[in-house]
Amino acid sequence: MSKIWTLIFDWAEVWALLIPLAVLLRFGKQPPINKYIIVYISISLPINLLIDLTWKLRTILPANLNSNNYLYNLNAIITFILFTLFFQKLRQPFMQVVKSIIPIVFVVFLIVNFGFYEKFFDYWKFSSRLLAIEAGLLLFDCLLYYFNKVKDENETLNVHQSEFWIVTGLGIYVAVNFFIFLLYNELTRLASPFAVQIWNVHNISYIVFNLFIARGLYESGRK
Repeated sequence: MSKIWTLIFDWAEVWALLIPLAVLLRFGKQPPINKYIIVYISISLPINLLIDLTWKLRTILPANLNSNNYLYNLNAIITFILFTLFFQKLRQPFMQVVKSIIPIVFVVFLIVNFGFYEKFFDYWKFSSRLLAIEAGLLLFDCLLYYFNKVKDENETLNVHQSEFWIVTGLGIYVAVNFFIFLLYNELTRLASPFAVQIWNVHNISYIVFNLFIARGLYESGRK
């Protein structure tokens, strides 16, 4: 039984995306703002498949092809861009200037980090910095979303709005994983078995994230 659960969690980054994809196939009609979420699902599915295949086949692949670190880097950047565009399209009258600064901070970080400190195509080192800064900035976006809901007297938190479920799922995912991403390099260096085990927490939160996305797409599609 433990081997079955291990197999399920090992491939969670792939099959979890099939949940919102199934909802899309059932409820194809979505509002324009959800196009960024649809693109996220469409791009992340093949990237995550490559990530897991590379990890599973790492012992038989050539040395220059047996690392998936650059795929995590690529996916992090794509995820940040798409969800930033998603947040930019939400009607949020308060703190618009602050929200517009977030992508600038991310771009500056990318230039400085990969220009001076890390290599994007690093075969040996997981970029804890990149995934942590991505999670931190997206969490800030989620908090701004709720702040706007509280400040705007004409707005309420509506569980029948797709954006509510998508933002909440994203918020849970990045909040759970911020410190995992931030400390993962040190964990792999000092306590490798524990690092492998704690990644299951990431996988569980990713499943929850996709369940929330699926609920959001369902709320839009059934209208």
